[in-house]
This record gives sequence, C-alpha cells and structure tokens, in this order.
Amino acid sequence: MHKFSFEKLIVWQDSKELVKEIYKITNDFPKSETYGLSSQLRRASISVSSNLAEGSSRKTNKDKANFSTIAYSSLIEVLNQIIIAYELDYITIQKYENIRALIEMISNKINALRKTQLNN
Repeated sequence: MHKFSFEKLIVWQDSKELVKEIYKITNDFPKSETYGLSSQLRRASISVSSNLAEGSSRKTNKDKANFSTIAYSSLIEVLNQIIIAYELDYITIQKYENIRALIEMISNKINALRKTQLNN
C-alpha cells in the first residue's frame, strides 16, 4: 500500500498519538462537557495532525510552512484546554504532565519542520 508523504512524518505520527490520548481522557470528562471542553479538545487535537497532512500536499515551502504554523497554533490551543481541564479536576496531575510532555515534544518537532520548510 502506498504511503503519502505526511504518513512518513514522525511529527504527524506523534500528533496522531496525541489525538488518541485526548480521546481517551475526554471519555472521562463530565457529560456536561460533551459539547464543551471535550469537543473543543478533540477538534483542536485533530486539527494538529490534519494541518500537518494538508500542508504536506502544498506546492511551495512557504505554503507548507503556513500549515505547520496553523498546526502549531492548534497544538497551543490543546495545551490551553488541557491546563483548564486539569484546573477543573477533569484529569489527574499524571495525565496532565504526560499530555503536556507530548505537546512539548510535538511543538519542538513542528518548529523544526517549519524551520526546514522555510530554509529550503
């Protein structure tokens, strides 16, 4: 089976893992958050991997870098929402720290990808 270029990106693979983790933790959120924070977190996390995938299909490096910037922005949105979820006691300190470490790792990789895209 053919693999598209985005599927070969380690940062895309990592961002896909983030989506799975977000889905797991939001399953335990209060039912009142189904259309609130839970939904926002899920959509923002999916946006990270989706923008990395979409950017890989663009023709110019500048356009690719733009989608990397959007992916990074969505990642920061996830971080904000994870902080709020933790402060509302929706997640444990351990889950918070694990997700935060994953976000930090992905952010570093997105920044490196963007830098490469702009320098080519």
